[in-house]
Amino acid sequence: MKNWIAAAGLATATLAGAQWQETLDAAKGQTVYFNAWGGSPLINEYIDWVGEQVEAQYDIELVHVKVGDIADSISRLLSEKATGAQGSIDLMWINGENFANAKANDLLHGPWAEEVPHYSLLDLQNKATLTIDFSVPTDGYELPWGMAQLVFQYDSEFVSEPPTSMAQLLAFAEANPGRVSYPQPPNFYGTTFLKQVAYETLADTSVLQQPASQVDTEQVLAPVWQYLDALHPHLWRGGEAFPANAPQMKQMLNDGELLLSLSFNPNDAQTAVNNGELPESVRSYIHQGGTIGNTHFVAIPFNAQSEAGAQVVANFLISPQAQARKADTQYWGDPTVLNVADLDAATKQAFNNIEVGPAALTSEELSATLLEPHASWVEVLESQWAERYLVR
Repeated sequence: MKNWIAAAGLATATLAGAQWQETLDAAKGQTVYFNAWGGSPLINEYIDWVGEQVEAQYDIELVHVKVGDIADSISRLLSEKATGAQGSIDLMWINGENFANAKANDLLHGPWAEEVPHYSLLDLQNKATLTIDFSVPTDGYELPWGMAQLVFQYDSEFVSEPPTSMAQLLAFAEANPGRVSYPQPPNFYGTTFLKQVAYETLADTSVLQQPASQVDTEQVLAPVWQYLDALHPHLWRGGEAFPANAPQMKQMLNDGELLLSLSFNPNDAQTAVNNGELPESVRSYIHQGGTIGNTHFVAIPFNAQSEAGAQVVANFLISPQAQARKADTQYWGDPTVLNVADLDAATKQAFNNIEVGPAALTSEELSATLLEPHASWVEVLESQWAERYLVR
């Protein structure tokens, strides 16, 4: 049994007074419909565990509504707002352009995030993206839940020196034709790859922090398409087809079909090694100039039927108990949003006891983080990519 389990209850005590007690009382007996990505069995198991905990501790029933893309949930909220229908979502796993759209269309309850007791444990001083989501201020309308950063993966049995820049990646692809690829946009991982190319090919990357509507996007992104024009002929299937997503690339890496894969979780490779999805010789790395990093959040819709229950579940999600389990590669391996250094000694030790493993990256190795471009660049990158490269 992991040491952190022994410390599970150390920091879950109520940190606020009468106002939070009113929320706890109101939440008792409520059912919280949590719309969250359902594409990972490991994450689904973690959310099941969360459900067990909030039922035992707070008498809340948590229903995981598994979605393929949270954009579908945003569309449902837009419909409910237009028709005045009863709310069907109480809590959402959200970030990026979906948050920007939800915020712009007044689809979110709030501000509320700063009211939950465990908010005081967040590492707000050292993690700038906890209050900025794709250059859009969160303003208390969503609560940080986990950290992410683009990482690349390779099998050290077959690759001794992986490419640590987009320039090196092009040379690597030329030397290993058909053994490199990236997921097809608009898959999130594919779009993130395009953003990384933009960061490494644009002369002035500050433009990426501005709304795309303020610039000539065709001119700004020209270096991106020049790079991809050079890269694509050397890719898997000659750049005329692409893996659907990162899990498919992971399988292709395991099968030896690809030499490189990618993820947005620095611990993903180690989790995959633990589960037998990847060999023990797999390692992770980032590019020399850094890679894109962000935070993922939870938010409460404007018409949530179990608003109190949603806040209690969200507060539990950022408790040391839940964050320590989530950070463990045995259960998920998702980096914490908490300031571990300021936790009490026993709880801090629970985090320190987590074994990172050789396939993962330490926080020191991930220190070079690039901010996500403004949310408006997502649609621009995806549409211009499709016009150039999507085989119809």
